[in-house]
Amino acid sequence: MTAFTVALVLVVAAAGLLRWRRPAWYWLAFGVTLAALRVLVRYRSVMDACGLTVPPARWRLALARATNQPIPEPRPPRIRRLRPTHTGLVLRLKLRPGQDVFDIAAASDRLRHSFSMFGVTSGEVRSGVVEVRMTGYDVLKRVQMPAETETRPMRVPVALREDGSVHYRDYRAIPHALTLGATESGKSVYQRNLVAGLAPLDVALVGIDCKQGVELFPLARRFSALADSPDTAAELLDALVARMADVYRLIRTQQRITVDVPDAEIAADIWDLPDELRPTPVVVLVDEVAELALYATKEEERRRDRIITALVRLAQLGRAAGIYLEICGQRFGSELGKGITMLRAQLTGRTAHRLNDETSANMAFGDIAPDAVLAAIQIPAELRGLAIAGDASGGWHRIRAPHTSLRQAVNLCNWYADRTPDLPELAPFRPTTGTATELVPSAKASPATA
Repeated sequence: MTAFTVALVLVVAAAGLLRWRRPAWYWLAFGVTLAALRVLVRYRSVMDACGLTVPPARWRLALARATNQPIPEPRPPRIRRLRPTHTGLVLRLKLRPGQDVFDIAAASDRLRHSFSMFGVTSGEVRSGVVEVRMTGYDVLKRVQMPAETETRPMRVPVALREDGSVHYRDYRAIPHALTLGATESGKSVYQRNLVAGLAPLDVALVGIDCKQGVELFPLARRFSALADSPDTAAELLDALVARMADVYRLIRTQQRITVDVPDAEIAADIWDLPDELRPTPVVVLVDEVAELALYATKEEERRRDRIITALVRLAQLGRAAGIYLEICGQRFGSELGKGITMLRAQLTGRTAHRLNDETSANMAFGDIAPDAVLAAIQIPAELRGLAIAGDASGGWHRIRAPHTSLRQAVNLCNWYADRTPDLPELAPFRPTTGTATELVPSAKASPATA
């Protein structure tokens, strides 16, 4: 008995130490079993207390009265599957007649407390089936991306969601995006993860960094074009608009609209073209959009209108030509001038790190998810990298990118430097690079040449 007591104390101590120092290990060793038992034992009573049950069917009541049996109890949603994951549990429920997916979403916080979980989110799988994702610990406190992620063309994993799933940046589904964040909010780390995910792909990276290139020029070996000033950015964007027109002419000549060609094979964008004819897709990263919109003289105002007009054109027409925009900034508001709200309307994806003002949060989410505005401005300063991500569907969630140092990003870009495509129309803007560890940015505010 003494040996059993000592062993039990050691196990409890080990579990407590793991829960404090290594919550992921604790969850896999002890937490997942305890949580599954807790959910199964408490399920009916918790659903009843949360108002997620429905009265028994009338025929059941009539049968109970006719046979003098006890009245059947209210019925909760039926459990179809309980699946453990490395961060929590996934509960798939079949709704009863009269129930709605919003009933489950409204009771998420009560379910979290009742099942003693860290977080609970829900989503509709199909009509009548809801998936409830429960996390056993704070997965965003120490982000650990899964070893294996789904791979698709133009789709890269960039962060971890609060429910333990991977947040992907899918350019085929959401071609253009807006990323906001105050100083020291983690926006640069998010951008590095994005570049790191794109580096192994067959894609051309184009950067506009008006902070004299301090953010993007260290990654220059993987970029096909870089601009470090508004003057250079205006010329670069004009070259991208010209490339877009050339790609559309190519698509027009290859559409193959004949009666013998099936509808699915008629080319409408670059992804419908044969592999040997398909132009290289281009991802344009703008590090600080406000610098492109500010002006002090008439000449700078004309340059500003030229830049914003080019960005709006690329946002409106660039998807089919394989040109995708990543607009980043600390501040984004209507006071940046005409064309800004038009540009925002074309940026389907929205990501907001900690913001210093409510106006920027409203510009990010006010038109798609008003309830995400409050979440964006409540991000604490000590949680760098925590962000709110949403899209035009109205849904939003908290994400956090794993910490990637500038050195790690530079090494990755140098490793995949051979994948950097050489685009003739962007050749005047190709950054000058030295060895794998030495980069030579342009000394003047003019395009760097290779």
